[in-house]
Amino acid sequence: MANSEYHPDFDAVVIGAGFAGLGMLRKLREEHGMSVQVYETGDGVGGTWYWNRYPGARCDSESYMYCFSFSKEMLQDWNWSGKYPEQPEILSYLNHVADRFDLRRNIQFNTRVTSARFLEDANLWEVETDQGDRVTSQFLITGIGCISSGNVPDIKGLDSFQGEQYHTGSWPHEEVDFAGKRVAVIGTGSSGIQSIPVIARQAEHLTVFQRTPQYTIPARHGTIDRKFLEKTV
Repeated sequence: MANSEYHPDFDAVVIGAGFAGLGMLRKLREEHGMSVQVYETGDGVGGTWYWNRYPGARCDSESYMYCFSFSKEMLQDWNWSGKYPEQPEILSYLNHVADRFDLRRNIQFNTRVTSARFLEDANLWEVETDQGDRVTSQFLITGIGCISSGNVPDIKGLDSFQGEQYHTGSWPHEEVDFAGKRVAVIGTGSSGIQSIPVIARQAEHLTVFQRTPQYTIPARHGTIDRKFLEKTV
């Protein structure tokens, strides 16, 4: 419990407006009547599905399982197009959730949390942001995931490269045209495996640099309909 001599600005501060942040905001606010403030670095909800817009980005979990289950009505009014949805569809779903439950009013976008420290005397968290906010809360919940920062390789001469450079973790919102271009992809992790086939269909020439061979199998993706969902979920 917070020290009764101190009054926190919020019951809870949540960092991130992806799946975890949105779900926590709804639960704390609607089911527990708590005051909640969410801070999100991006200018929209979605978390990893807001940032990761690279070609071919999609979920590798079944769509009907990779969604919220706290609302039967929402499960019924959202129809997934296929077994493994692509990034735009997942982002649309999360925007739908935010709108349906009016979650945006408790989210401050374009704001990065720069520090969080526990005040022993007050038994509260003090959170600061790059926008000048300094707030206190009884609870601090981080929903930023474990790989929210991109791993940019330290390659000699990269800073002097004259061509276009992109990182799958911070892909531009506008479409990138690879037609007629020579493209190099470094890495065959999840984002590399998903983006390589799409880029290959556009690029004049594609070279893939791989350190460690990966074992991949066909996704066996397919469409699903309401009848299938009613039987499965």
